[in-house]
Amino acid sequence: MSADPLLELRGPGRRLILALVGLLVLLAYGTAGYVLIERWSFLDALFMTVITVSTVGYEEVHRLNAAGEVFTISVIAFGVIGFLYTFGVLVELLSSGYWEHHRRARRVQRRLDDLRDHVIVCGYGRTGRQAGIELAQSQQPFVVIEWNPDGLASVEQDRVLHVLGDASSDEVLGRAGIRRARALISAVDSDERNVYIVLTARSLRPDLYIVARSSHPDSADKLRRAGADRVVSPYTLSGRRMAALAMQPAVVDTFDLLVGGADISMRVEELVVGADRGKGRTAADLRRSGAVLLALRSGDGALRVGPGDDEILRPDDIVVAMGTRDQLITLAATLGPGPARR
Repeated sequence: MSADPLLELRGPGRRLILALVGLLVLLAYGTAGYVLIERWSFLDALFMTVITVSTVGYEEVHRLNAAGEVFTISVIAFGVIGFLYTFGVLVELLSSGYWEHHRRARRVQRRLDDLRDHVIVCGYGRTGRQAGIELAQSQQPFVVIEWNPDGLASVEQDRVLHVLGDASSDEVLGRAGIRRARALISAVDSDERNVYIVLTARSLRPDLYIVARSSHPDSADKLRRAGADRVVSPYTLSGRRMAALAMQPAVVDTFDLLVGGADISMRVEELVVGADRGKGRTAADLRRSGAVLLALRSGDGALRVGPGDDEILRPDDIVVAMGTRDQLITLAATLGPGPARR
């Protein structure tokens, strides 16, 4: 579902507004003319204009002189043209389902406005679509930005919340809620467009976590300089995965099961230490939840795998843990609310 039918429907809507404004101008034109030419009162002039424009056919309010008759002819001509144009626009709106599209677009826009802590996926090709599937399985809210016809067909087929437009546009990113997003994935097919998207997103949200796709090795450094926190090459990853499957298939299957497999009894998640919960706590305190602590990333970016029991936690540290849903919920409650970060 997209918020962008509004863009497609602005034409008929604007024409309707133009027609209504034209009728108001015609009423003002007729009223002013009768006041100036016939020296009638404002109410008489307005009444004469209304019955003339609407072709009701009442008698004249007062006798018209020659100038008044000529002026009335012009009011009738403009009135007929105005009503025919307005009627045509209304028929077009009713036959095209404008009002239904308009209401649907408003509903979707409200959904976009209500999004908080979501992920923006730019591009819904093979990479972007797979990212969307993973996010949906993790129950992570996300919105797609797409304008390629093939990608739009996939978006409509999957019934994914999306925005139609160029992801490198400030206005499009704004509609996708970049100010309230937790992360952005730039997965379009062109490395050049990915660079523009990353530059735009970074300028709008300096603190946003950005993951970008790189099709060519030379583009990775450019994407990092543009502001991407992580750069992913699908070809490099697929090569590593194939080699790992050839040498250690059980290890790969285990990680697939934990990270995004169909069996969700065990999961791997990352949690942020809250500002009011990290003081004085150690890794041993977290292990009481039953979850397995895989790694601990400190605020300076240092990653410690398998932290010891005496490892002291600090606010904003990121804990990577494995466990059941209940264990991870208990662990999250122990850590307390922290900033949404990846």
